[in-house]
Amino acid sequence: MCRFLCLLGVLLSSLTVQAQRDTSITISSVGGLQFDQKRLIIKPNTRLKLILENKDDMEHNLVVTRPNSRLRVVEFALALGSKGPAQHHVPIMEEVLAHTVSVEPGRTDSLTVMLPEGAYPFVCTYPGHGSVMYGVIYATNEPKRLPPPKQDLNIPNPNRTAETAHEHHQPAASGHPYPLKLPAVYRTFMPDCGPAAIAVGLPSADGVQSYVFDAGQCRLRYAWSGGFVDNAEQWDGKGQRFTKVVGEIYFRDTDQFPWRVGKTSTSPQFKGYRLVNRYPEFRYVVNGVDVRELIKPLATGRGLIRTFTLSATKQPIFFLVSAQPGIRLKSSVGNLQYGEVSLPPGTRQFTLTMSTN
Repeated sequence: MCRFLCLLGVLLSSLTVQAQRDTSITISSVGGLQFDQKRLIIKPNTRLKLILENKDDMEHNLVVTRPNSRLRVVEFALALGSKGPAQHHVPIMEEVLAHTVSVEPGRTDSLTVMLPEGAYPFVCTYPGHGSVMYGVIYATNEPKRLPPPKQDLNIPNPNRTAETAHEHHQPAASGHPYPLKLPAVYRTFMPDCGPAAIAVGLPSADGVQSYVFDAGQCRLRYAWSGGFVDNAEQWDGKGQRFTKVVGEIYFRDTDQFPWRVGKTSTSPQFKGYRLVNRYPEFRYVVNGVDVRELIKPLATGRGLIRTFTLSATKQPIFFLVSAQPGIRLKSSVGNLQYGEVSLPPGTRQFTLTMSTN
């Protein structure tokens, strides 16, 4: 009897210790490419369940990496290219300790990992997200020895002047919390655009050109030259302030949704984007037609080349392009007249060139 009680006591003690080492934490993805929690502190060898709750209007994932491996994992995720969606934008490599699947808006997923003592980054590895959307898990028995959050190099902080010389090519005063490498994609809040704005900076022979794509309405909203964006105030305001346009806006779409497919009109459905040589190719569905839109700058001069790839359909298709002062429009196929492009039946791809006079 005594032996049984002793064994029972050991078992209960073991279960108690294990319970103390198990914990569950919910992290939410929010607007402005941010996690609502960027720094977690746990005991070493804790069995940690991380629950990703997607409160944003775009898909995200959550990847836990080995110490000092975040940037390497992000680079390999970007290199997946067209294979990314099938792998939830997570590269297969030893630096990845655990990850969720791709989590759609309003949904959740979780991962479980046990971490020895150390600092373990977590990050969203979607294209264009991983350089700003990250945080750290500290597994430590001495939390008082950790650096203050404002000085912590393991979490994003736009007010820091620099993290390391090789990671920053320009000062934080530029409004970019990470090195600006073009093409650049920011999921942020932009003026004169819906809440699902995607700002894209493009390399150009005549300097930086940029544009904003409204993922909620599936349309190009405006384009500008002379710079990209300054999102310092937006970061400081936790996603509630607009990012600033740097440069001069030369094109602005003030019309309604441009596509007319078939006899009826339905709201477009945004299906995300993939990177093609770092340029985002947006995908959306209009009346059952799958549309992919890739936007690049002109080789010379100020303007954009918009390449549209369409799924097969027998329905008539029109693209509205109202004339604007100072803007020349040219379609590679179809007839451009009376403010619309009438596409021949069976058209699978065409380009629309926008240039300034």
